[in-house]
Amino acid sequence: MEPRRRERRVVAVAGAAALVAVGLNIAFSAVAAHRRRKRQELPGFTAQVNLSAAEIKRLADRIIAKAKETYDSVAAVPLDKASFANVVAPLAELDALQFPLVQACLLPRMVSASEDVRKASAEAEKRLDSHFVLCRQREDVYRVIKAFAVKGERIGPEATRFLQCLVKEFERNGVKLSQSKRKEMEKLKCHIDELNLNYLQNLNDFTKFLLLSEDELAGMPFEFLKDLEKAEGKLKVPLTSYHVTPILEHCKVGSTRKQIAVAYGQKGGKDNLGILENLVQLRHKFARLLGYANYADFAIEPRMPRTSRKVLEFLEEISEQLSDVANRELSILKDLKMKEEGNAQVGMEDLLYYIKRAEEFKVDLDIGAIKQYFPVSLVISGMLKMFQDLFALRFDEIKDAEVWHDTVRVFSVWDASSRDLLGYFFLDIFAREGKYAHTCVVTLQNGCLCSNGTLKVPAALLLSQCPKEFDGNSALLRFPEVVRLFHEFSHVVHHISNRATFSRFSALRLEGDFAEIPSLLLENWCYESISLKMMSGFHQDITKSITSEACQSLKRRRDLFAGLKMKQEILLCLVDQIIHSSENVDIDDLIKELHPKVMLGIPLLEGTSPASCFPRIAIGYDAVCYSYIWSEVFAADLFVSKFKDDLLNQHAGLQFRNKVLAPGGSKDSLEIITDYLGREPSLQPFIQSRTRNSL
Repeated sequence: MEPRRRERRVVAVAGAAALVAVGLNIAFSAVAAHRRRKRQELPGFTAQVNLSAAEIKRLADRIIAKAKETYDSVAAVPLDKASFANVVAPLAELDALQFPLVQACLLPRMVSASEDVRKASAEAEKRLDSHFVLCRQREDVYRVIKAFAVKGERIGPEATRFLQCLVKEFERNGVKLSQSKRKEMEKLKCHIDELNLNYLQNLNDFTKFLLLSEDELAGMPFEFLKDLEKAEGKLKVPLTSYHVTPILEHCKVGSTRKQIAVAYGQKGGKDNLGILENLVQLRHKFARLLGYANYADFAIEPRMPRTSRKVLEFLEEISEQLSDVANRELSILKDLKMKEEGNAQVGMEDLLYYIKRAEEFKVDLDIGAIKQYFPVSLVISGMLKMFQDLFALRFDEIKDAEVWHDTVRVFSVWDASSRDLLGYFFLDIFAREGKYAHTCVVTLQNGCLCSNGTLKVPAALLLSQCPKEFDGNSALLRFPEVVRLFHEFSHVVHHISNRATFSRFSALRLEGDFAEIPSLLLENWCYESISLKMMSGFHQDITKSITSEACQSLKRRRDLFAGLKMKQEILLCLVDQIIHSSENVDIDDLIKELHPKVMLGIPLLEGTSPASCFPRIAIGYDAVCYSYIWSEVFAADLFVSKFKDDLLNQHAGLQFRNKVLAPGGSKDSLEIITDYLGREPSLQPFIQSRTRNSL
């Protein structure tokens, strides 16, 4: 074929292909547009939930560019011209507009079926985190914000609180430090991060095991034994919590329990103890650079207690008030051990085993059989009905909203009286490959009022890993999974009930310790007959709900030995608080001294160091391990004072929704609860519930 003719033919074919491609693109665009039209829009919701890897990268670029533009604009304001309109309002508006966009970038890491999309999301998260840290370290922006703050203009209580939060965030990020001290702070942060990872890595790399005979594992279920590898004529027991906890609960051989407990208590060993000691010293240096006396005061300042002294007083008071009930519980365990082993001396290795034995005597409950009353679908429908009834809400399912997987459900939330739209929630509760493995709540959008008058409503996602349906039958949930789902959905309702004007105070962006209080309060409904019956039904005949006797047994099981269980938590919280509020504490000596005092004379297991295998104290909860106990105490007071006598009282639920949940972070958390109770919160309902119900 002649070159020119061949060229014309190639061009013709290419042109035809291009026309086909254009036609296909038009067709696909038409289909996509049709799909977009078909997908129901959610008024007041602007977050995107189904981005591609490329879209995530582009969106992250836009977020960073827009933030830089806004911060540059604020920094350019002359100090004497600083006003609410040109300083505070632009930063508040930026937060309102960008929060759902940031969440759109981060969500796919947890839910996408595509590995490429999850990877792009994880990379975007790193970029955005680094960017926002740098934003809060801009001295030029801080100077302008501070210049406006010192004017003391009256701008309303929520705006004033927003301004105070801005100032404090900049200062806690070191913006007032000299350049040399700021560099020192960054070095400390990097060193701390490195040691955190080393501590966790040592725990993850721990692969030791024990070789034990079947006689040494007497009492263990056959299902447990059959899964163990054999080596040298014995059974190989890995020292993981998955294997250690069942042995400490079921093994009849005291020497085996002790051997297992000691070996597991050495996890992390001297290496992790040394790492923790270094971490504590570096944290103190970090806090002192920022003007704090110690790291605990730095960590606790934005939380409800405000100071480390308050936390220590709180923990010591609870420990003291629980001593009587814990001593009675310990006496029961001593009696059981004397009858079974002829020795009344109870060690730490005995607690789980004899608590389990006592439960068998005192609670008539087959926890395995209970599972048959909790099909996933029935638990979800009953849970939604209960929250609607209690809080005067209405949930409407939206069948054709945009989602990232066909098992995801979407609901709008309405005020049952005013019929106002309050927000949305997504349920992504079934297990699948690549999905985040834990039950949690993810905020998709904050509720807020934008400067142009448009309203963004709160939106949240409940993630879980429930088993899927099998042969048309709803999968069954273990009771702890029911409680966990209920707890997390309480966070959803908390978020959607939020009526703060500023995005900064919406969602669960609350003062530390407050976020868990409503969910811990509402967990009480999981142990009361009236609400449990709403969420249960025998899987072969759902008209048969769980019995009242079983409900009482579940509650009694929860409360048994609550004193001793809480004492163990208090011990670790005290260690965490003391080492982070004092200088040069020998951690091993501290634990040896505290252990028998808090644990009623039970000595520390020789050769073990709880601080070497307690990841919360190393990363994530450093200096704030007390927080969960604090939240439990407040939740107990709220439950006893407002709900205990009438669990489905809608008037009480509506008051709680409007007075406690609605303000979000726009008011001081302690002030919110004090106003609601009409008095200072009390420790006594918590102590009384543990004392009354434990035995």
